[in-house]
Amino acid sequence: MNCCVEVEVEILWYRISLPNTLGWSSLVVVVIVVVVVVVVVVVVVIAVVVLVLVVAIVVVVVVVVVVVVVVVVVVVVVVVVVVVVLID
Repeated sequence: MNCCVEVEVEILWYRISLPNTLGWSSLVVVVIVVVVVVVVVVVVVIAVVVLVLVVAIVVVVVVVVVVVVVVVVVVVVVVVVVVVVLID
């Protein structure tokens, strides 16, 4: 009888202490999850910004190269036409 009462008291104490323990641990888990989510979101935002900047730089470089090539081709064509006209 005494053994059963002791076991019941122990089980009751465990049931009382378990929600408190779970409460604290779930709070810690929630805080950890929130921190991890915030860190992941910040990293993703930084990665997207860097990617957009890289794409923008590549687009600017390509546009500059195309403009330079077009200008060079136009200058060469004009020079060739002028030389041909002057020679004739």
